[in-house]
Amino acid sequence: MDPNDATTFLAICSHTHLFPGARCHLQDLPDPTAFATAPHRLDLYLRFPDGAATDAELHTEPPVLNVPAYTTGAGTAIAAHTWTVREFTATASGEVELTIGAKSSA
Repeated sequence: MDPNDATTFLAICSHTHLFPGARCHLQDLPDPTAFATAPHRLDLYLRFPDGAATDAELHTEPPVLNVPAYTTGAGTAIAAHTWTVREFTATASGEVELTIGAKSSA
């Protein structure tokens, strides 16, 4: 995969909002194991279990996830945040699981 590729990848999140310890599963990466070992910048489309969705940017120097403001399926406004990414893990199902860390000041 070319790090400069403008492709946006789907990330399915485990909760209706992000918080330290929340997880998002990156879908359809060409080589999930290689990405988990040496992640690079990606454009993501976050999909939450309540039907809400938003674009996001994954950066790796340092590893952070920039998420714009969005509204949950129940109508709760979630402010824009930059989150650290604590861990990248290749899963047996061919996904890469991102574990969210703390809010970042970056």
